[in-house]
Amino acid sequence: MRVVFNRKKKLIATLLLLITIGGIYSFSENDKYFQIAKNLDIFAAFYRELNTYYVDDLPPEKLMRKGIDAMLEETDPFTDFVAEENLDDLKFMATGKYGGVGASIYTNGEWTTITDVYEGSPMDKAGVKAGDIIVSMDGKSCKNLAQEDVSRQLKGAAGTPLVMVLRNPVTGKETTRNIMREEINVKSVSYSGVVKGDIGYIKMTQFTENSGAMVREAVAKLKQSNPNLKGVILDLRGNPGGLLDEAVIVANVFIDKNKLIVSTKGKVKNWDRGYETADQPVDTKLPLAVLTNHSSASASEIVAGSIQDMDRGVIIGQRSYGKGLVQTTRPLPYNSKLKVTTAKYYTPSGRCIQAIDYSHRNDDGSADYVPDSLRKTFATLNGRAVKDGGGIEPDTKVDPTYISQVAITLLRKQFIFDFATEYYYKHPTIAAAPTFALTDTDFGDFERYLENKDYSYKTRSEEALDSFRNTAKKEKYYEGITKELSELEEKMRHDKKQDLLKNKTEIKRLLEEEIVNRYYLQKGRIAKSLDWDNEVIAAVNTLHNPTLYKQLLSKK
Repeated sequence: MRVVFNRKKKLIATLLLLITIGGIYSFSENDKYFQIAKNLDIFAAFYRELNTYYVDDLPPEKLMRKGIDAMLEETDPFTDFVAEENLDDLKFMATGKYGGVGASIYTNGEWTTITDVYEGSPMDKAGVKAGDIIVSMDGKSCKNLAQEDVSRQLKGAAGTPLVMVLRNPVTGKETTRNIMREEINVKSVSYSGVVKGDIGYIKMTQFTENSGAMVREAVAKLKQSNPNLKGVILDLRGNPGGLLDEAVIVANVFIDKNKLIVSTKGKVKNWDRGYETADQPVDTKLPLAVLTNHSSASASEIVAGSIQDMDRGVIIGQRSYGKGLVQTTRPLPYNSKLKVTTAKYYTPSGRCIQAIDYSHRNDDGSADYVPDSLRKTFATLNGRAVKDGGGIEPDTKVDPTYISQVAITLLRKQFIFDFATEYYYKHPTIAAAPTFALTDTDFGDFERYLENKDYSYKTRSEEALDSFRNTAKKEKYYEGITKELSELEEKMRHDKKQDLLKNKTEIKRLLEEEIVNRYYLQKGRIAKSLDWDNEVIAAVNTLHNPTLYKQLLSKK
């Protein structure tokens, strides 16, 4: 019995020692969870005392929101707090759906103008046209109303009515429109068609629910209606991404079943997983070109990266954004949400294309791009070298197209938009979108339209000269170079009329796109723009050249 009793005492002593050690370890100052609990206590006590004794009343919601925003500054830009009133925005990002009337607006001065009407939307059904001015909604004047306030009134639950008074921009006649709000579904495939007679073209604007099914359907229809199809262009330029699952489904349209498209890895290892294609593809042989630019991000990069890693197609355009982070929404009290980055994603070759390192900050708190020295090299299926840490590098680089300063000014001041409105009311019909073209006489009308308009602007060179002049004054060099600066300024002085003629081709194209949009809406605008789109032209040339296409996909 004594032996047993002694053993029990030793066992109890050992357990007490382990509990004591464990307790010291668990609640050590260095322990992460203790630090969290400690600082939460301090934070709560601090707020309680501040709220109780501060001389003035403090708004609790505003104060707490500032605290949340301060915490979020330590994370990446994609981690965010979503208040209950903003849940519709979160839903729209995932589904592409919202309750409203289906139109875009622009407020300039006193009034708000309809700039775009979505095909098949309540606005379209009611006969509302781009250029119409919103006078009132539900009996309340919209004069001097902020654009955000007008937009808020246009939105609403599907099935709710809206009475609008609209003014014709040319005749000034006011008309009442009774509109019933609907669930607006902004389609992720905004256009699909054929370029140059035998190249399919599909434009994707986002990755929301059913995006993959839409792309699958578009490719199938293109193949069915064009038996001699030589290739397909998938345009992901300006596409900010969206749902990861939909990116896998889109890739599956061109990549065989049971192939790894992307894998995710984060701090919570149980959440790590690989995403494989689940269905039979539509086509694995048809030559494919994917267009990207610096605004192609997230899910767009998953599709482009998997197609590049598997040598299924060529990437054309500019380097993509470089967002290799995955967000998950977590529920919070009072119907709010936390959208939090939980993992990084990796393409089939094993590379993470995340370009900005948010885990290591500069002294000023800013985050920097991953330096070239830290970027690793991976290999595609054919052995081509690809790198991580910098987005998706295109196989064929095409310089971005920049429009002139005069064109920017004409767009910003709505002169191109307003001329298109006048043109629409003077011409009941026009040619089909791809073939429509303004004549020199039409452009002459535009020049006369601008005669009494102020579209003055400073060129980039003039802005640079102004900056140099200010710097020279601060550094006491200005007096010695005044003459030279004046001579240079005189040489650079631009003539608005000459700038208009010098950039005639570019401005005509912008006018044609805006005019076509009045008759054929967004699909017409896209169809018209394909004629002079440099990236599309490069893709068509590549897909028409089987030898070049194979060379681009071969190991260098």
